[in-house]
Amino acid sequence: MKKILPAVAVVALGLVGCNQQPVQKMNEVQVIGSHNSYKQFIDTHLLSMMVSENPDAKSLEYDNTSLSDQLSLGLRNLEIDVYADAKGGKFSKPGGLEWAGKDPQRPYDPDNLMVEPGLKVLHMQDLDFRSSCLTLKNCLAELKSWSAAHPAHEPVYITMNAKDDTVAKPGFSPPEKFTAEVLKELDKTIRAEMGNEKLVTPDLVRGKYNTLEEAVLAKNWPSLKDAAGKFVFILDEKNEKRDAYIDGNPSLTGRVLFVNAPAGSPSAAIMIMNDPLKEKDQIQSLVRKGYIVRTRADAETKEARANDKTRFNAACESGAQIITTDYYQKSTLFNSPYAISFEDGKYIRKNPLMK
Repeated sequence: MKKILPAVAVVALGLVGCNQQPVQKMNEVQVIGSHNSYKQFIDTHLLSMMVSENPDAKSLEYDNTSLSDQLSLGLRNLEIDVYADAKGGKFSKPGGLEWAGKDPQRPYDPDNLMVEPGLKVLHMQDLDFRSSCLTLKNCLAELKSWSAAHPAHEPVYITMNAKDDTVAKPGFSPPEKFTAEVLKELDKTIRAEMGNEKLVTPDLVRGKYNTLEEAVLAKNWPSLKDAAGKFVFILDEKNEKRDAYIDGNPSLTGRVLFVNAPAGSPSAAIMIMNDPLKEKDQIQSLVRKGYIVRTRADAETKEARANDKTRFNAACESGAQIITTDYYQKSTLFNSPYAISFEDGKYIRKNPLMK
């Protein structure tokens, strides 16, 4: 594992160049993070079966180290996908453990965490189900523990998908719908496990302004100093789920997570725009206005297999504050030199759009 400077030293040494003012606000830096940060590799026999049925399944051939290891490496964005499981046990016996026809390569849920009620963390039920932290509570506990050991760390963004897609095939676990009540449970779990003092919330950013967007356009983001040691949670959903989360909480009053709301909305603050090649100009415009934008350096293993950094370079130039990748380190599952970082192997730098 690479050695990294302490968080304070990174800010002091890595983000201030010649004739530049020190970075002050959290929207003035650009960070690299991971996509599906909890995801572990699919068992070889299971993946081979999946690829034989659908060659596009090769897009799932990536994995991650633990959340703590990623943060220690220097990543400052993670992604955690959650499924509802009110009674527990819904995802405790994935079909994929048997469908490949051979013994699994390693144990699954040896501590029986998946039988407990509560939000679960996985990518795709029954197929891509292996996770470094199987429950949301365990993921959050790991984040808080790492943060306690590194109290001066830069703010960490946590994007979240509220997953309930059904696989219309026999044997697949039917997920529970992500209702307004489940979204409330999501908020409650994050507050309970992290503590309010560890959160940068919409209320904190809005401050004295009438709406969250007004505050963002006034660039009322916390300073890096005030946001040190904290986490920013983002709901990466649109339409019904996003609207249900906002409903009754205008401008996200009292809510934990920011949402992917478009410019012009009272709740607009952090946006998900995943194609920096097509959307670079639009991302630049939004970043200059004060919004924070998340984009992607690669997807579906395509860039990694071709060792193509065109998309990453566009993401850097876009000024998007958050750039996610599946390859902050080279793949261990196929042969490619592709790996993403900024200059000198760092994962955080001064935003190039900020003068």
